[in-house]
Amino acid sequence: MITTRDWDAGAGKERRHEGVQFSALDLCETDVEGVEFSGCVFRDARFNCSQHTDVAFLNCRFVNCNFFDATFTNCKAVGSSFEGCSFDLTTVDGGDWSFVTLPRADLGSATFTGVRMREADLTGVRCRNGTMRGLDLSAATLSGGDFTGCDLRGTDLHAFDPRSLELRDAVITVDQAVVIAMSLGLQIRD
Repeated sequence: MITTRDWDAGAGKERRHEGVQFSALDLCETDVEGVEFSGCVFRDARFNCSQHTDVAFLNCRFVNCNFFDATFTNCKAVGSSFEGCSFDLTTVDGGDWSFVTLPRADLGSATFTGVRMREADLTGVRCRNGTMRGLDLSAATLSGGDFTGCDLRGTDLHAFDPRSLELRDAVITVDQAVVIAMSLGLQIRD
């Protein structure tokens, strides 16, 4: 098990971590670049105000972690699960978050831009007044979520079930409004 002390003592210099258990790790205000985590577990870790560039979290598990004001640039989180995690003010720019599970995650006012989230489970996700622009949500599961005031422009809304989502004051395009109307069984006429 790696704690903050072990990370500071040298584990943070390793480029690859496989099957490692991280407990109460404090990576606040840390820059992490080009590191791969595979099959690791992060429990009660804090990533506040941290920068992650070209980092891979492959099939990792995050439990009760806080990502407040963190930045992920061109990172992979493929197959990872985020249980009870908070992402308020976090920025995710590009990268591949396919097959992730974010059940009932609190994204707060996070910004996800141009992220691949194929087959992601976003059941019950809250992203109030956040940004989820240009996401690839092919075969994603989206139900029971709250996207009040969220900027969804450029995101394919075919994965959304508007009957089970809160979309009040969401920012969408006319084309997206048509997709929502059709999924509700409404007829669109000129």
